[in-house]
Amino acid sequence: MAGSLPPCVVDCGTGYTKLGYAGNTEPQFIIPSCIAIRESAKVVDQAQRRVLRGVDDLDFFIGDEAIDKPTYATKWPIRHGIIEDWDLMERFMEQVIFKYLRAEPEDHYFLMTEPPLNTPENREYLAEIMFESFNVPGLYIAVQAVLALAASWTSRQVGEQGYVIGSCIKHIPIAGRDITYFMQQLLREREVGIPPEQSLETAKAIKEKYCYICPDIVKEFAKYDVDPQKWIKQYTGINAVNQKKFIIDVGYERFLGPEIFFHPEFANPDFMESISDVVDEVIQSCPIDVRRPLYKNVVLSGGSTMFRDFGRRLQRDLKRVVDARLRLSEELSGGRIKPKPVEVQVITHHMQRYAVWFGGSMLASTHLCSFCWLPLAAGVLPGLSHQEGLRGVRPQYLPPQPRLWSHVLVAALTPPFQWCRGRCASVLQTRRRPAPVHSARAVVPGSPAKPSPRPASPRPPALLSSPPELRVHRSNSGGIQLRLSDLLRKTLEHGAK
Repeated sequence: MAGSLPPCVVDCGTGYTKLGYAGNTEPQFIIPSCIAIRESAKVVDQAQRRVLRGVDDLDFFIGDEAIDKPTYATKWPIRHGIIEDWDLMERFMEQVIFKYLRAEPEDHYFLMTEPPLNTPENREYLAEIMFESFNVPGLYIAVQAVLALAASWTSRQVGEQGYVIGSCIKHIPIAGRDITYFMQQLLREREVGIPPEQSLETAKAIKEKYCYICPDIVKEFAKYDVDPQKWIKQYTGINAVNQKKFIIDVGYERFLGPEIFFHPEFANPDFMESISDVVDEVIQSCPIDVRRPLYKNVVLSGGSTMFRDFGRRLQRDLKRVVDARLRLSEELSGGRIKPKPVEVQVITHHMQRYAVWFGGSMLASTHLCSFCWLPLAAGVLPGLSHQEGLRGVRPQYLPPQPRLWSHVLVAALTPPFQWCRGRCASVLQTRRRPAPVHSARAVVPGSPAKPSPRPASPRPPALLSSPPELRVHRSNSGGIQLRLSDLLRKTLEHGAK
């Protein structure tokens, strides 16, 4: 049943959770990543306590319903992409699966996302919840950055090799929620008519409706002082208690809120590095032969990059940093060395806001992903915990056979196409009439290998003894990469005959 139904794709972000089924271009549901619970029981009589006993765990709401419950405590279990409260996250996923997706978790594979610097312990906790609480048949945890890159379609050529440079990943402690908190603080200092219990939602609505990125903050202040009627907007809200309207003048907050990406010291004095400097530092720490292509392929993704002129401002500031370094290099050489100009390009696309979910939808809908699902290990090998499976102990199972292909399927499982800890074996399967299909299976270390149920047939003795045109080598991450030289051309010639 799991192979016939589409996989479920769930992208749990800091502010919003996107969920839906693989194969769609947009998520079916977009809900806030919050949960409303009763934090402490009130003083009630004994009879009511006996009635409520046993159903307290069911008294919670998620998403927009959680925000509309003023008598409940609203919690956000995810902070900066990292899950912090696993008990709340389990209850959150319960309603995501049964109330929103309305799916039986035993009948669907699940593709979840994680930030690039996610800890192995968090990955293990997530797998434990999905396997033991919801009994999913298969799970795949993908890196958000790579899924967003796949959704941007910036590369249309076949790549032989791809990998993530883990030492060059850098984290910025700024998210969309930080902009909301900063705008809430600005509005509190100036506007007194905002209901205290609605200040956060009011700041969030103003941020999404009126904010933009300015090219120069000093000139922007002068622009508002010269013609305030043109630039100051009015936001109208409704008090949830007395149902009366309140009006707020939105002025400098329109550009001061998103400006913390380029001047983070406005909101966080402990972090002084702008996003353009972080991008430049990350690219400079990469190998020298890939720096110029990386400067031309800066891809934006996420809801916080949807501010107007965000890509243009980032490209301009990044270009200034690069040009200043080139001029300094020329001055230090005394004019003898004239470096070649570096092209800087920041890419925006129409799938930018939900790029991570769309990339996961594309990956889960391909037959390549059938080799990547982490199976329910305890059902195949009793006594093996999922934590051990995530640490590299692979259960003994035979990957599902693909359908009849008219082309070659090459599974080069480099990061992030890997088992959850990067220990995977990639499989190359081609079908040529009348040659048999070759398959490979992973075996738990120390366990006796089961004989293959297939009858003996003339086949290569191992995967590494493949034809000369197929070169296979083992990567540093523990997987097997398959390099394609003339195999595609010869296969197409063979199919034409």
